[in-house]
Amino acid sequence: MAKIKKCLNEWNATVEALGQGKQSILIRKYRTNLQEFILYPTVSYALKNNYLSSFKEEYKSFAVENAFPVSEGKKMEIKYYAKLESILEKPKNRIGRLLKYHIWTNEHVKSYLGTQKGYVWILRVYELNKPVMVERTRGMKYANLLKEVSIDKIKPVLSDSEFDAIVQEI
Repeated sequence: MAKIKKCLNEWNATVEALGQGKQSILIRKYRTNLQEFILYPTVSYALKNNYLSSFKEEYKSFAVENAFPVSEGKKMEIKYYAKLESILEKPKNRIGRLLKYHIWTNEHVKSYLGTQKGYVWILRVYELNKPVMVERTRGMKYANLLKEVSIDKIKPVLSDSEFDAIVQEI
C-alpha cells in the first residue's frame, strides 16, 4: 500500500481549485526538491479583511465558498495529492501570460513575487480514494502529516488529454 506523510501548506481555495481542475499550476518564489505531496489546506489568508482582492472576479464566489476547509480541532480534511511534473523559471514580466491557469489576479501574483522571478510548478493533481482528517506538524511551506495517508486508488483530477494540453500550452 502506497502512503505519504509530506504535505505542502496552501490556501484552501487554491487547494480546491487544484482539486477541481480549475488550476494546474502554483507560482512560487522558490523551487522544490519534493516530487510528490499532499495538498494541506490552510486558512490564514481568509482571516485577512481584503483576501478576496487576491482572486480574479470570476473566482471570488468560489474563494468565499472554499475559504475554510472542513476541520475538527487541529485536523483538516485532506482530499488531494499532487505530483510535480515540472518547474519552469519565468521572469516576473512573463508570469501574466499564465493568467488562465490559476485563480489569482495578476496584481496578487506580482505583489507576491515582488522583484523576484517566479517558479511555475506544474502539478498533476489526484483525488484521494476518500477524504481523511489529519493533523500536521508545524511548518511554513511544508510539513509532515501526523499519520500516513494512503495514495492507493487515487484518480487524476484531469484526464491525460486535458492535462497534456495544458502542459503543451504552458
